[in-house]
This record gives sequence, structure tokens and C-alpha cells, in this order.
Amino acid sequence: MSKIRHDILLRIAKIINVVLITAAFSAGWFLHYAGCGANANATAQNIIILLLYMALYVIFGRIYEGFDVSVKQTSEMAYSQCLAAFISDGFLFVVIWLIEGRFPRVLPMLLVFGGQFALALVWSIVAHEWYYAVFPPKKTAIIYDFRVDLQKLIGEYGLEKKYEVKCTMRAADCIENLSCLDDVQTVFISGVHSRDRNVILKYCVARGIEVLVIPRVGDVLMSGARHVHMFHLPMLRVTRNGATLEYLLVKRVVDIVLSAVALVLASPFMLIVAVAVKAYDGGPVIYSHIRLTKDGKEFPIYKFRSMRTDAEKDGVARLSTGEKDDRITPVGKIIRKLRLDELPQLVNILKGDLSIVGPRPERPEIAAQYCKEMPEFALRLQVKAGLTGYAQVYGKYNTTPYDKLQMDLMYIAHPSLLEDFKIIIATIKILFMSQSTEGIEEGQTTAAKK
Repeated sequence: MSKIRHDILLRIAKIINVVLITAAFSAGWFLHYAGCGANANATAQNIIILLLYMALYVIFGRIYEGFDVSVKQTSEMAYSQCLAAFISDGFLFVVIWLIEGRFPRVLPMLLVFGGQFALALVWSIVAHEWYYAVFPPKKTAIIYDFRVDLQKLIGEYGLEKKYEVKCTMRAADCIENLSCLDDVQTVFISGVHSRDRNVILKYCVARGIEVLVIPRVGDVLMSGARHVHMFHLPMLRVTRNGATLEYLLVKRVVDIVLSAVALVLASPFMLIVAVAVKAYDGGPVIYSHIRLTKDGKEFPIYKFRSMRTDAEKDGVARLSTGEKDDRITPVGKIIRKLRLDELPQLVNILKGDLSIVGPRPERPEIAAQYCKEMPEFALRLQVKAGLTGYAQVYGKYNTTPYDKLQMDLMYIAHPSLLEDFKIIIATIKILFMSQSTEGIEEGQTTAAKK
């Protein structure tokens, strides 16, 4: 019953948020925009407009994880809600433009967004405080094999109020004394072998204990299995790449259309970047080097040059360490921060080398280094590489390659146009998040596995 109470109260809190943000838009609509159209008194039109806004805000709010009170920090929730509201406001502004037949005033919509920003911030603070005041932290156990840093992560992400770690132990020790889990409500299983994990998992499920599993590569591959029946037996069918021909065809059409439109819209910015790069040191504007895509095929990827012309004068490929990298030029720091250096890759998408969504294209030399320590790293090459992807959106640039691999394999295991759309929309969220542009520290390759 406590879980039902938790879910009901949390849903009520989320509904309040949607109502508040929609009410702010409603004020702008009824006080200004509703009286400007030909159907100013049309009740049906008003209802449709408000329902459309509410639906858009809910969709984008979920994609940006703006309602996750129990696991997100206040600032991240407020940022996600503001972004969802801003996009919804922009979409409805275009709708109002079409209704009026002329360009509407911008100031009322800006005032609406200002009110929504304040409401989102207040709701995030109040909801965060309310949640942890009403729901005490869950008694938690961490069971691990090779990964031992989970308790540290709980602290770094401010989740001590959510999970109160009572014990941390190796899987072998836990199996010898499973009763030690009887007093906890949540169990994290981190990097545990499937044989031991299944013993702990069955014990927890039988006793109603919540289990959060950090998978291994084999687990991620199995997650994409299809249920089949043969010999009167249930089976799981696992293939190299389960994407259908229809999905691949539509994905390619979407890639061509979106990249062509993006090239046209981005052309003024690309011109400005090209002039800035050339003016700084007189070197080449475009930097091209070899990357890997589907089935290990090599292709030249295009970027605006953000480093010195002698950045790799010794011929050795090196990962960037982010803003600390002294090879990056002042212009390069700006265009990297805004992701403008990657705009030429739209040409790669048109050519068919890249997709809009897919695993990050790695350099052959770097991929070879990873494969020496993680042979499974080559499994990312089941699909075409992408301009953006699951690992780029939900990880950080300094997330370990092992964790990036698992994220990419999760995307590959569940091919879906809806998932592609969610990743494209979610990419907007990370454009202005500084932690998403951090580099990879040296020695981090397999840190997550140790």
C-alpha cells in the first residue's frame, strides 16, 4: 500500500506542475493572443490550444526528465521544465502566427516564459523538499563484484536522501548470508556475474525488495532478445542487429530530410564560424580525419577546426581532455562549447557515412586501444555511427568507454524511430550543460570495470 500511496502523491505533484505551467501560458493566451484571431470567441479553439500546449509540455518534460522529483536535483528539474516550456511556447507561438495570419507580438510570450521560469523553480524547490520530508530514505544494500564506486556516486548525485546505504558487500559474501537483505528496501547489484546475480535477484523479488541492476555487456545484449517458441519451449532469440528493413529505410529518409533542412538553417552560423576560424591563425577551416562507422567501414569526418594546426604533428591520435586541452584555440573553445564545430558533419549524414542518431564515431587508433582492453567494444559497429546518440545524451564526455559501450548497446538492442526522436529532442538539453562537454581523463578507459 505504501508504494501505491507514493505513486499517487507523486503523480498529484506532477499534475500540479503541469497545471501551473499551462496556467501561465493560458494567461498569455486569454489576455492577449486569443483576442487577435478571427475566432476570438471560439470555445473549441481555446480548449484545443490549451490541450495542445499541455500535451507538448508533458511530452518534452518527460523526455527531459523534468518531473523526476525522487532522483533529480532541483536545478536540473527546473532547467528541464524551463526547456520543455520554452519549446512548447515556441511551437504554440508558430500556431498563433498561423491563426492570426501575421507575426504576433513576442513580448507577451516572453512574459509568459518568465512566469513559467519562476513557477518551475518554485515547484522544483518545494516538490524536492516535500518529497524527502514525506518519504524517508530507503534502507539500501550495495552488492558488487568488480565495481565498488556506487556509494560514492550516490553521494555525488545527492541521492543520500533517497538511499540510505546500510551495507556494502561482495556478491559471494551476500550469497552466503542472503538473510542480511531482509531489513533493506532496495538492493543495487553492480557488475555481478549472472550466476550470482540471479540468486540474489530471485531472493529479493520473492520478498518484495526493489532491485536496481547495473548490467554487464551480456545482459545488455540479452535485453534485445525476441521471444520465440520452438519445441514447445520458450526461447530468447538474439541476433547481431534486430533492426527491420522498414526501420532502416525510414531512418535513412529522415536523415536526409533533417540534415538537408539543418544545413540550410545553419548556413549563416557556419559562415560566421568559418570566417572566425580562418581569421584567428589563417589555417584551414575544415578539419578532416578518419572515423569508423557500421561494420568497421572507415570514412573522413568533417569538423570545423578547433585545435592548433600542429595539434597532432607527431601523427599520434589523442583524445581531447576538454577545456584543459592546451591544443584548443580560443575560437575552438567557443565553437566546441556551442557544438558548432560539428555542423559540417551534416554533410557526412547526407553522404550516408553517418546517421543523425547512432554510436559516436571513433578514430581507428582509439577504437583499437579500447578493443585491446574491451573486445566487446567492436559491438558498437553493428549500426551506423551518429551525430548524436544515447551515450552522448545520457552520459558525459568523460563517462568511461565501458559505460558508453553499454549505453550504445542498449540503443542498438532496441531500434525504434520513437527512441531516435527522443534522443534528437534530448540532445537540445545537453547543448548548454557544461558537464556534457568535459573531456576524458587519461587512464579512464576501463576504470568502471575495476
